[in-house]
Amino acid sequence: MTTSGLTYRAAVPSDINVLLRLMQGLQQDDPWSVPFREEEVRETVRELLVSRSAGRAFLICHGELYIGYVVLSFDFSIEYGGKNAWIDELFVQGEFRGKGVGSEAMNFAVQTAREFGAKFLHLEVNRGNPAIDLYRRFGFEDHDRYLLSKRLL
Repeated sequence: MTTSGLTYRAAVPSDINVLLRLMQGLQQDDPWSVPFREEEVRETVRELLVSRSAGRAFLICHGELYIGYVVLSFDFSIEYGGKNAWIDELFVQGEFRGKGVGSEAMNFAVQTAREFGAKFLHLEVNRGNPAIDLYRRFGFEDHDRYLLSKRLL
C-alpha cells in the first residue's frame, strides 16, 4: 500500500483481458511503431506472464479499479554491467493523470527493477510524448543513438 491509496499487483494469466483493455488505451494515446494485433498481443502477454525470466507486468490499482499498468522486461548487456530492466510499457488512464500516479508508478518501477537485480533501468518513448518530462525528472537521459529494429518473424 502506498500513501496515495495506490497498490500494485503482479498480473497473472487471468488478468490478460484487463491488460489488453488498458493496452488499447495506450494505443489511443501513444501508439506503438508496429501494428497492435490483439490476438498476437494476447499471446505475447500470456508468454510474459508465465515466463519468470522475461519480465513482469503489474496492475496499478486504486481501490477496486485498475487504472493503469507497468511492464518491466529484462535483458543482459555487457555495456551496462549485466542484468538490465526496461520499462516496456507504462500507462495511466487519463482521468488519473496529473495527480502523481505516474510519478508513483515510476518510483515503483525503479524500486522493483532494483529488487530484481537490474543495474540500469531503460525506457524508450515516442518523440512528443508529454511523459518525457516525467522520465527526465526521474533521471533518465537522452542518448545520441538511434533505435533500430528488424522484425524477425
